[in-house]
Amino acid sequence: MPWATTLILILAGLCGSSLGQYNEEEDLAWLQYYLRQSRVSSYNYVPYYEEESPAYAYSYPSATDTEPEPEPQQAVPWRCPQECDCPPNFSSAMYCDTRNLRYLPFVPSRMKYVYFQNNLITSVQEGAFDNATELEWLALHNNQIGSEKMGKRVFGKLQRLERLYMNNNNLTRLPSPLPRSLRELHLSYNHISKVPSSALEGLENLTALYLSHNFIFEMGASLKGLKSLILADLSYNNLRKVPDGLPASLEQLYLEYNYINAIPDDYFQVSPRLLYVRMSHNSLTNQGLSSNTFNSSSILELDLSYNRLQKIPRVNTNLENLYLQGNQINGEQCWGTRGSHLGWCFEQEVGLLPDLHWFVPHLHQEWRFLPNPHREGVFFPQISTGFPQISIKD
Repeated sequence: MPWATTLILILAGLCGSSLGQYNEEEDLAWLQYYLRQSRVSSYNYVPYYEEESPAYAYSYPSATDTEPEPEPQQAVPWRCPQECDCPPNFSSAMYCDTRNLRYLPFVPSRMKYVYFQNNLITSVQEGAFDNATELEWLALHNNQIGSEKMGKRVFGKLQRLERLYMNNNNLTRLPSPLPRSLRELHLSYNHISKVPSSALEGLENLTALYLSHNFIFEMGASLKGLKSLILADLSYNNLRKVPDGLPASLEQLYLEYNYINAIPDDYFQVSPRLLYVRMSHNSLTNQGLSSNTFNSSSILELDLSYNRLQKIPRVNTNLENLYLQGNQINGEQCWGTRGSHLGWCFEQEVGLLPDLHWFVPHLHQEWRFLPNPHREGVFFPQISTGFPQISIKD
């Protein structure tokens, strides 16, 4: 330190000493050694990513302090890989996203929320998270991870993991095994082609499953045992049939943009909480539907647009939103009734659904108000170039 050097020189002058009495090289060497020792004893610095915790954490002076140097204080252990950020005000989170990383850095044991998204990571080694058994959120989306480069039990050890994000990778199969604690599983935009019935076995706490934009052609009975599942997104796949059985807890089912052409009788009856069913852009025909397929009192929104229907399928009177545009429905065939034109058919049949708010039967049609004794108002179509988005009830 400068003040220490000055003090030594003053004392030397008072004692009648001079630097000329000593060998100059020996004196400078002694002085440099003293200064080095002073610095070491003051900071005692060890890189914090190499030990469990550093000897000290530094608290920086406020603007009113005159001393510019930080003073060491005993503090909570603080570990963070140099590739990442660990904010002091959120000590259980580690941010390693968008850094062009090609590997997974070491994860400290106290971390609960770890973010590795938007990197170039290609593999997840077997022991990658052995030290971080408290993890609850793990974000690995938007990387280049392939199934063949993942440890066999890399996630199964994380017994507190609730959310796993692995969408936008190169996975060809579901990671397995997965911890029973999992609540959300995000696997959209991968290359998965099949989901075996046992792939999701034991995930009794899973509430949301995202598998859209894959190449899945078979789901088997993989959903049936998910007792807590609320949302299942299987859209944009290659499914030829619906999954074998639905859980009773399901509320939202998304199956649009597949190749499904039939639905078993009473298929939706096993899910008494089901509210939203979206099956647009499939290959559904009236021959592949029974008279009670959609007759579920819980369903509020039903999207059957862009299929191959020639008749309006029967629905429950509790239905509020019905979409049928892009089908082959005409007035002679809707619900088996005989009408002179399409508007008459909709007037007679749709008017019997007292809770219906939105009804979109055909693509290029315009709507006008029609008084109806069964409800406040109903609309029937006339040919036009507008796209119908009509609220039947205010």
